[in-house]
Amino acid sequence: MGGVDSDGVAGERTTSSRVRMTGKQRREQLLDIGRALFAERGFDGTSIEEIATRARVSKPVVYEHFGGKEGLYAVVVDREMERLLHSITTALGSDSHPRALLERAALALLDYIETSTDGFRILVRDSPVAQSTGGFASLISDAASQVEYLLAAEFTSRGFDAAHAPMYSQMLVGMVALTGQWWLDVRQPDKTEVAAHLVNLAWNGLAGLEHTPALNGSTDPSHP
Repeated sequence: MGGVDSDGVAGERTTSSRVRMTGKQRREQLLDIGRALFAERGFDGTSIEEIATRARVSKPVVYEHFGGKEGLYAVVVDREMERLLHSITTALGSDSHPRALLERAALALLDYIETSTDGFRILVRDSPVAQSTGGFASLISDAASQVEYLLAAEFTSRGFDAAHAPMYSQMLVGMVALTGQWWLDVRQPDKTEVAAHLVNLAWNGLAGLEHTPALNGSTDPSHP
Protein backbone atom coordinates (compact mmCIF):
# COMPACT_ATOMS: atom_id res chain seq x y z
CA MET A 1 0.00 0.00 0.00
CA GLY A 2 1.03 3.60 -0.59
CA GLY A 3 1.60 5.99 2.27
CA VAL A 4 4.13 8.06 4.16
CA ASP A 5 6.92 6.34 6.07
CA SER A 6 8.41 7.41 9.38
CA ASP A 7 10.74 9.81 7.61
CA GLY A 8 7.86 11.54 5.90
CA VAL A 9 8.60 10.03 2.50
CA ALA A 10 5.54 9.81 0.30
CA GLY A 11 5.05 6.82 -2.01
CA GLU A 12 4.96 3.04 -2.01
CA ARG A 13 6.52 1.15 0.85
CA THR A 14 9.34 -1.02 -0.44
CA THR A 15 11.68 -3.58 1.03
CA SER A 16 14.69 -1.96 -0.64
CA SER A 17 17.48 -0.79 1.62
CA ARG A 18 17.02 2.98 1.54
CA VAL A 19 19.43 4.75 3.87
CA ARG A 20 17.50 6.65 6.51
CA MET A 21 18.71 10.20 7.07
CA THR A 22 19.37 11.72 10.45
CA GLY A 23 17.62 14.98 11.28
CA LYS A 24 20.83 16.91 10.51
CA GLN A 25 21.28 15.16 7.18
CA ARG A 26 17.68 15.83 6.22
CA ARG A 27 18.06 19.50 7.11
CA GLU A 28 21.17 19.80 4.96
CA GLN A 29 19.43 18.04 2.08
CA LEU A 30 16.50 20.46 2.26
CA LEU A 31 18.89 23.43 2.37
CA ASP A 32 20.74 22.18 -0.73
CA ILE A 33 17.49 21.65 -2.63
CA GLY A 34 16.07 24.98 -1.53
CA ARG A 35 19.29 26.79 -2.45
CA ALA A 36 19.19 25.39 -5.99
CA LEU A 37 15.51 26.23 -6.48
CA PHE A 38 15.78 29.74 -5.03
CA ALA A 39 18.73 30.45 -7.34
CA GLU A 40 16.86 29.13 -10.37
CA ARG A 41 13.37 30.51 -9.75
CA GLY A 42 13.61 33.07 -6.99
CA PHE A 43 11.72 33.13 -3.70
CA ASP A 44 8.26 33.66 -5.17
CA GLY A 45 8.74 31.03 -7.87
CA THR A 46 9.70 28.31 -5.40
CA SER A 47 7.13 26.32 -3.44
CA ILE A 48 7.33 24.16 -0.34
CA GLU A 49 5.61 21.43 -2.33
CA GLU A 50 8.39 21.32 -4.93
CA ILE A 51 11.10 21.34 -2.28
CA ALA A 52 9.37 18.43 -0.54
CA THR A 53 8.91 16.55 -3.81
CA ARG A 54 12.57 16.82 -4.74
CA ALA A 55 13.58 15.69 -1.27
CA ARG A 56 11.03 12.84 -1.44
CA VAL A 57 9.42 13.88 1.84
CA SER A 58 6.04 15.24 2.82
CA LYS A 59 5.52 19.00 3.21
CA PRO A 60 5.18 18.76 7.02
CA VAL A 61 8.83 17.60 7.17
CA VAL A 62 9.96 20.87 5.60
CA TYR A 63 7.77 22.84 8.01
CA GLU A 64 9.15 20.85 10.92
CA HIS A 65 12.73 21.83 10.08
CA PHE A 66 12.26 25.45 9.01
CA GLY A 67 8.73 26.57 9.87
CA GLY A 68 8.02 27.41 6.23
CA LYS A 69 9.58 28.70 3.03
CA GLU A 70 10.62 31.99 4.65
CA GLY A 71 12.59 30.19 7.34
CA LEU A 72 14.38 27.99 4.83
CA TYR A 73 15.21 30.97 2.64
CA ALA A 74 16.53 32.97 5.61
CA VAL A 75 18.94 30.19 6.57
CA VAL A 76 20.18 29.89 2.97
CA VAL A 77 20.76 33.67 2.75
CA ASP A 78 22.53 33.80 6.12
CA ARG A 79 24.88 30.99 5.10
CA GLU A 80 25.77 32.63 1.80
CA MET A 81 26.39 36.01 3.40
CA GLU A 82 28.63 34.41 6.01
CA ARG A 83 30.57 32.52 3.34
CA LEU A 84 31.16 35.61 1.20
CA LEU A 85 32.04 37.87 4.11
CA HIS A 86 34.50 35.26 5.37
CA SER A 87 36.18 35.22 1.95
CA ILE A 88 36.49 39.00 1.90
CA THR A 89 37.68 39.20 5.51
CA THR A 90 40.31 36.53 4.85
CA ALA A 91 41.50 38.41 1.78
CA LEU A 92 41.96 41.54 3.88
CA GLY A 93 43.62 39.74 6.76
CA SER A 94 47.25 40.72 6.18
CA ASP A 95 49.56 43.71 6.42
CA SER A 96 50.07 43.99 2.67
CA HIS A 97 50.01 47.24 0.73
CA PRO A 98 46.45 48.64 0.43
CA ARG A 99 46.43 48.10 -3.33
CA ALA A 100 47.30 44.41 -2.89
CA LEU A 101 44.48 44.10 -0.34
CA LEU A 102 42.08 45.69 -2.80
CA GLU A 103 43.17 43.21 -5.46
CA ARG A 104 42.59 40.31 -3.11
CA ALA A 105 39.18 41.55 -2.03
CA ALA A 106 38.05 41.94 -5.65
CA LEU A 107 39.33 38.46 -6.48
CA ALA A 108 37.67 37.01 -3.38
CA LEU A 109 34.29 38.25 -4.59
CA LEU A 110 34.83 36.99 -8.13
CA ASP A 111 36.05 33.63 -6.79
CA TYR A 112 32.88 33.34 -4.73
CA ILE A 113 30.72 34.13 -7.76
CA GLU A 114 32.59 31.52 -9.80
CA THR A 115 32.43 28.75 -7.20
CA SER A 116 29.10 29.62 -5.52
CA THR A 117 27.06 30.92 -8.44
CA ASP A 118 23.74 29.77 -6.99
CA GLY A 119 24.53 31.47 -3.71
CA PHE A 120 25.35 34.79 -5.33
CA ARG A 121 22.21 34.65 -7.47
CA ILE A 122 20.18 34.28 -4.29
CA LEU A 123 21.94 37.21 -2.60
CA VAL A 124 21.30 39.62 -5.46
CA ARG A 125 17.66 38.62 -6.04
CA ASP A 126 14.87 40.71 -4.55
CA SER A 127 12.44 38.97 -2.23
CA PRO A 128 10.20 39.85 0.71
CA VAL A 129 12.60 38.08 3.05
CA ALA A 130 15.69 39.81 1.66
CA GLN A 131 13.99 43.19 1.88
CA SER A 132 13.02 42.65 5.51
CA THR A 133 16.52 41.57 6.55
CA GLY A 134 18.52 43.91 4.34
CA GLY A 135 19.68 41.29 1.82
CA PHE A 136 22.25 42.45 -0.69
CA ALA A 137 22.31 46.00 0.68
CA SER A 138 23.12 44.60 4.11
CA LEU A 139 25.88 42.47 2.60
CA ILE A 140 27.46 45.51 0.93
CA SER A 141 27.28 47.43 4.21
CA ASP A 142 28.88 44.57 6.16
CA ALA A 143 31.64 44.20 3.58
CA ALA A 144 32.24 47.96 3.58
CA SER A 145 32.79 47.90 7.33
CA GLN A 146 35.63 45.44 6.73
CA VAL A 147 37.54 47.86 4.50
CA GLU A 148 36.63 51.11 6.23
CA TYR A 149 39.61 51.04 8.61
CA LEU A 150 41.99 50.42 5.70
CA LEU A 151 40.70 53.45 3.85
CA ALA A 152 40.84 55.57 7.00
CA ALA A 153 44.52 54.74 7.46
CA GLU A 154 45.25 55.42 3.79
CA PHE A 155 43.40 58.74 3.90
CA THR A 156 45.33 59.80 6.99
CA SER A 157 48.69 58.92 5.45
CA ARG A 158 47.83 60.96 2.35
CA GLY A 159 46.54 63.96 4.27
CA PHE A 160 42.84 63.43 3.45
CA ASP A 161 39.98 63.63 5.93
CA ALA A 162 39.61 60.14 7.44
CA ALA A 163 36.00 60.97 8.38
CA HIS A 164 35.13 60.35 4.71
CA ALA A 165 36.41 56.75 4.84
CA PRO A 166 32.99 55.18 5.64
CA MET A 167 31.43 56.86 2.60
CA TYR A 168 34.27 55.84 0.31
CA SER A 169 34.19 52.27 1.59
CA GLN A 170 30.50 52.03 0.62
CA MET A 171 31.33 53.40 -2.84
CA LEU A 172 34.22 50.99 -3.29
CA VAL A 173 32.42 47.84 -2.16
CA GLY A 174 29.28 48.80 -4.05
CA MET A 175 31.26 49.20 -7.26
CA VAL A 176 32.92 45.81 -6.85
CA ALA A 177 29.67 44.07 -5.90
CA LEU A 178 27.67 45.48 -8.81
CA THR A 179 30.46 44.62 -11.23
CA GLY A 180 30.36 41.11 -9.85
CA GLN A 181 26.62 41.01 -10.45
CA TRP A 182 27.21 41.95 -14.10
CA TRP A 183 30.03 39.39 -14.45
CA LEU A 184 27.77 36.68 -12.99
CA ASP A 185 26.14 36.19 -16.39
CA VAL A 186 28.66 37.42 -18.96
CA ARG A 187 31.79 35.72 -17.50
CA GLN A 188 33.96 37.70 -19.91
CA PRO A 189 36.73 38.68 -19.57
CA ASP A 190 38.19 36.26 -17.03
CA LYS A 191 38.07 37.14 -13.35
CA THR A 192 41.72 38.20 -13.10
CA GLU A 193 41.28 40.76 -15.86
CA VAL A 194 38.01 42.01 -14.36
CA ALA A 195 39.71 42.39 -10.97
CA ALA A 196 42.59 44.29 -12.59
CA HIS A 197 40.22 46.78 -14.21
CA LEU A 198 38.28 47.19 -10.97
CA VAL A 199 41.48 47.99 -9.10
CA ASN A 200 42.57 50.28 -11.92
CA LEU A 201 39.45 52.40 -11.49
CA ALA A 202 39.32 52.22 -7.71
CA TRP A 203 43.02 52.88 -7.12
CA ASN A 204 43.85 55.35 -9.87
CA GLY A 205 40.53 57.06 -10.47
CA LEU A 206 39.37 58.13 -13.89
CA ALA A 207 42.04 60.85 -14.09
CA GLY A 208 44.85 58.38 -13.48
CA LEU A 209 43.70 55.26 -15.31
CA GLU A 210 46.48 53.00 -16.52
CA HIS A 211 46.30 52.06 -20.21
CA THR A 212 46.94 48.36 -19.60
CA PRO A 213 46.06 47.53 -15.99
CA ALA A 214 47.41 44.39 -14.35
CA LEU A 215 47.35 42.99 -10.86
CA ASN A 216 50.59 43.79 -9.05
CA GLY A 217 50.05 41.56 -6.02
CA SER A 218 49.16 37.90 -5.49
CA THR A 219 46.34 36.54 -7.65
CA ASP A 220 45.41 34.12 -4.88
CA PRO A 221 43.31 35.89 -2.22
CA SER A 222 44.11 33.14 0.31
CA HIS A 223 47.85 33.86 0.32
CA PRO A 224 49.74 37.03 1.28
